[in-house]
Amino acid sequence: MTAIHAMTSVAELPDTHLSSAELLLARQAATQTSQGLTDAQRSALIRQRIMAESDRLRAAHPWLLKQDRIGASLLAVSLAGMLLNAWSYAQGWQPAWVTVLVAAFCASITHEIEHDLIHWMYFRKLPWAHHLMMALVWLARPSTINPWVRRQLHLDHHKFSGTVKDMEERAITNGVAWGPRRLLMVGDNALSLILRMIWTPKSALTKRMLSPGFTTYSPLTTLHWTSWHAFLLLHAGNLIANLQGHASPWPQSIQSLLPALDFAVVVWFGPNVLRTFCLHFVGSNMHYFGDVEEGNLMQQCQVLTPWWMAPMQLFCFNFGSTHAIHHFVVRDPFYLRQMTAPVAHRVMREMGVRFNDVGTFWRANRRMA
Repeated sequence: MTAIHAMTSVAELPDTHLSSAELLLARQAATQTSQGLTDAQRSALIRQRIMAESDRLRAAHPWLLKQDRIGASLLAVSLAGMLLNAWSYAQGWQPAWVTVLVAAFCASITHEIEHDLIHWMYFRKLPWAHHLMMALVWLARPSTINPWVRRQLHLDHHKFSGTVKDMEERAITNGVAWGPRRLLMVGDNALSLILRMIWTPKSALTKRMLSPGFTTYSPLTTLHWTSWHAFLLLHAGNLIANLQGHASPWPQSIQSLLPALDFAVVVWFGPNVLRTFCLHFVGSNMHYFGDVEEGNLMQQCQVLTPWWMAPMQLFCFNFGSTHAIHHFVVRDPFYLRQMTAPVAHRVMREMGVRFNDVGTFWRANRRMA
């Protein structure tokens, strides 16, 4: 039996049909046999095993076939959660920090829904419903760019992941050496763009980020980051004045707007700053950059789940654990990736996908030193 046929046999055999001892032997045989395979063969076997598991889950749980309804329901629950959370804060029933955390978690679900929408996983045959969902997920997460514009950037990310053509990952600091500069850029899209314009005004990335123009950032992205920085500036001015024993430096007309701005920051803008930082921190470090062979799925991602990143995973819906699965099998929605993760991680590890390679932080996301 050839190596590829031997690996196919192991990959197709459901784990539930094996005893513990047989499963251990099968995994050892898989790991040994995989050493003779090319990266393309390993990728094909990973895809095959993940798709077999997701097909098994769909057969075992027919409700998973109602994908459009699931996506719409999850979006409705997430939006309702954000609205109820804001109402509870407005009524004084919960502190600001609880409100920010709850809203950030709900928004992280809408981000996963947007990602599925970009791949047309919901309402492909009912365009008005699809585009309504696209508008609602942007409304829930105004820190992001226009999702219709992002669609092409994300599809290019799959095509060119880890290379200089991967504008989406480079825009969230993938490939930039870690230091104060990257820390400032990773959670603030507006500041990231401004700093790129200052430090590398003629770079292809800066031009690509600016080229779509008004439709990329307006109205929601511009509103979000303008409001966030106005909040920081106004409160910084008041703090400095108070420390010096002076009155507020801002005119009364501006001061009168602060309560409304503060409320919006707690229930809407602030949670998305937190969510954005967590997503970009995890996402930019689980993808490799710079020494990745174009189209080689084995080199594009790792599974990044160190214990100390657990709080950040909470606000990007376990992105570090499951996003690498999506690179191998695009068709499955985010909630199904969570369900296939145990099997997916097992076969990915057997085939040589990296797990918890924290050295990427010192290598500016290169695979090799």
